[in-house]
Amino acid sequence: MTLPVYAGTISIEGRGEAAAAPDMAVINSGVTTQGATARQALDANTAAVAELIDTLKQSNVEARDIQTSGFSVNANYVYSDERDANGYSLPLKINGYQVSNTVTIKVRQLEALGIILDKSVTVGANTVNGVSFSAADPSEVYNQARKAAFADASAKAELYANAAGGALDSIVSISETQGFNEPQPCPIYVQAETAISSKVPVEAGELSFSINVSVQWELPGGAK
Repeated sequence: MTLPVYAGTISIEGRGEAAAAPDMAVINSGVTTQGATARQALDANTAAVAELIDTLKQSNVEARDIQTSGFSVNANYVYSDERDANGYSLPLKINGYQVSNTVTIKVRQLEALGIILDKSVTVGANTVNGVSFSAADPSEVYNQARKAAFADASAKAELYANAAGGALDSIVSISETQGFNEPQPCPIYVQAETAISSKVPVEAGELSFSINVSVQWELPGGAK
């Protein structure tokens, strides 16, 4: 019986990329309010955020896609250059309070994104920290990248094997790592008095999904 004799192995890394248009956006939005007391600031904030959430739901954003992501109550301090009789700085004084409440919103209908941004600001959202885009199910795009990554690794391995006067045999192992490059979040900063009279223009761009694969082959060295 003739058994193959292996001269060794060859390990090569390959990379593949595939692009896809995003079909979902994530907004981080909220309301910041001021008040002479913490209670006043909180009451104003509660009313504004409730109206914001109600507006989002009326814009066909599902409850599962609205999540509180931040809440804070802070005192506003006044600094003074004055000093007491001993030359020490006077203690800070509280000059009102600030309440912030932010929500993370998933928008699954991108054509409504501009309208939702517009309506959010109209009803009182004075903090919009940014918009990011993603794909709800990137599995098929990743599969395309996998094929490209394996083809890249195979081509390199064939080249090295041929240059060494040999050929590739059975695959010993395959491992991968995933990568995802999205358009940079678009920061949108607004003031409380800002009024947007029409749909906010947004461009979703294109997402890039990448796979790095490491493949190891046996190299036959003859027979015995």
